[in-house]
Amino acid sequence: MTGWIGITLGDVTGIGPEVTLKAIAGEWSRDAARYLILGDSALVSELNSKLGLNLPIETGREPGSTAARLLVHQPTDPLPAGLPTGSPAAALAAVAWLRDGARRALAGQLDAVVTAPVNKEAIVCAGVPFVGQTELLSQCAGTDRTAMMLLGEDDRGRWLRVALATTHVPLRKVADQLTREGIALVIDLANRACHDLGLRRARIAVCGLNPHAGEGGHMGTEEQTIIGPAVEQARLAGVDVVGPLSADALFYYAYRGDYDAVVAMYHDQGLAPLKMVTFETGVNWTLGLPFIRTSPDHGTGYDIAGQGKAQPSSMVAAIRLAKQLAAGRGG
Repeated sequence: MTGWIGITLGDVTGIGPEVTLKAIAGEWSRDAARYLILGDSALVSELNSKLGLNLPIETGREPGSTAARLLVHQPTDPLPAGLPTGSPAAALAAVAWLRDGARRALAGQLDAVVTAPVNKEAIVCAGVPFVGQTELLSQCAGTDRTAMMLLGEDDRGRWLRVALATTHVPLRKVADQLTREGIALVIDLANRACHDLGLRRARIAVCGLNPHAGEGGHMGTEEQTIIGPAVEQARLAGVDVVGPLSADALFYYAYRGDYDAVVAMYHDQGLAPLKMVTFETGVNWTLGLPFIRTSPDHGTGYDIAGQGKAQPSSMVAAIRLAKQLAAGRGG
């Protein structure tokens, strides 16, 4: 690929800057990819030196104006040094960098955007209404037809790919958020994702909401009134899809390779098994955006920030997926 991968630096009081630079350093000789970091220039330069990475970073330049492979652009005022974890200044900067990444991607300046972790609580406490990066990027793109897919492989090359019918919703509100149209959309996006990944097939399995997928209506009716009709709608549209199936058994079969992607009804139903299997290499991929967006599947890691021991494996996986998808689109 010859274009640019944008990386938003996330909450700088967490491990985002560290895993970003470590991941780029690890990828540097693997290919000729070019990176635009959106974040604080002074912090990036200092961390590059502190970690002994010696990456050839240029600042103050725009993609297209230089032959360099690694630029840092600072779309906000410089941040003070030594900010405490969860700092409002860091939270507001993280949101600004995220918006700038979306703007550049929508303008065609970036082939993909990789987003380092932010802290939702810190952003909300700083006065910004915020549900998650997925939702903010969807808003920037002017669409609500998106879904989160989390994916990763274990040390034996076995994959799990999980798309979510609902995302950051309190558990007591999940059933009210489910609609036939919404679930059918996520099934369709999961199906397209399998094709974008170049898989030889796209067999989708859909979880039920209730234990044992509702036991024929004796333990909840959502499977009969909402989820089942959505699955049938997708099947009639030509998708290779089954369900609703009991989630407790479904993930076993997906993990052994019977299915290529799973559609889960709520956040922890899908992410608990995925993180158990692929905690260090999981990637968050936003399906349905008009641009490619991936992210490491971990948080800000405040407890180890600044100690130099954060592992970049999930960020590496996010960057590699972004490059793979960009290459598939001709980037």
